[in-house]
Amino acid sequence: MNPVPFPRRSPRERSLGTEPPLSQRVALVSGANRGLGLEVARQLGASGMTVLLGARNLAAGEKAAKPLRRAGSDVIAVQLDVTSQIDVDALAARIEHDYGRLDVLVNNAGAYFDIDDRASSVSLAHVQSAIDTNLLGAWRLGEAAVPLMKRHAYGRIVNVSSGCGAIESEGEDCPAYRVSKAALNSYTRMLASELRGSGILVNAVCPGWVATDMGGPGGRPVAEGAAGIVWAACLPPQGSITGGFFRDRAQIAW
Repeated sequence: MNPVPFPRRSPRERSLGTEPPLSQRVALVSGANRGLGLEVARQLGASGMTVLLGARNLAAGEKAAKPLRRAGSDVIAVQLDVTSQIDVDALAARIEHDYGRLDVLVNNAGAYFDIDDRASSVSLAHVQSAIDTNLLGAWRLGEAAVPLMKRHAYGRIVNVSSGCGAIESEGEDCPAYRVSKAALNSYTRMLASELRGSGILVNAVCPGWVATDMGGPGGRPVAEGAAGIVWAACLPPQGSITGGFFRDRAQIAW
């Protein structure tokens, strides 16, 4: 399915979805205490946004956030295990109380890159854990974020996916990871369709193979993979698209 452009809106509708200045935007990045998520938080913070750096271990999150604050960015570490509904609900309540808005959600938290597993023999408990993190984690956060975004008729949801989750992707490795990312892509398309015309854009981004703890050595610099995610998180209202799958700002097949 091709990304769907926003329909024309009346002057009143356009005013409701006015793009807020970068300095007023609040962004949440999950799994952001290291690797790709940390670089996304750094780039968003450098743009002027307030960034909530989500981490399962708050101490690790605070350690990651301190250098970004020293560099001049407004980055706050927050407790966030995306597999915990309690964590998600508590963070949503805090965001509503402290900021009254959420403009950007980057669902970056991911795990279970099971390169040595095969579909005929992988542990189903392993598959279930991958789905709980990579799909349901994003789903939990999406359900928490949408009401805050609807309040101002503006939002950007970016689901960090992978080309190996594409339906036509060939390969027998990473079965748990592949299935969870394919499901994340489907969720992206459904949510984008539901929110079309609301001022909230929902897209999936494949960062490519980057040199992180998950990706391993040999990948491209993390900053290059993060740049495409940040681009989707900052799409302007005019001419923007929703329900797309991108790598390096170019559309790729589902």
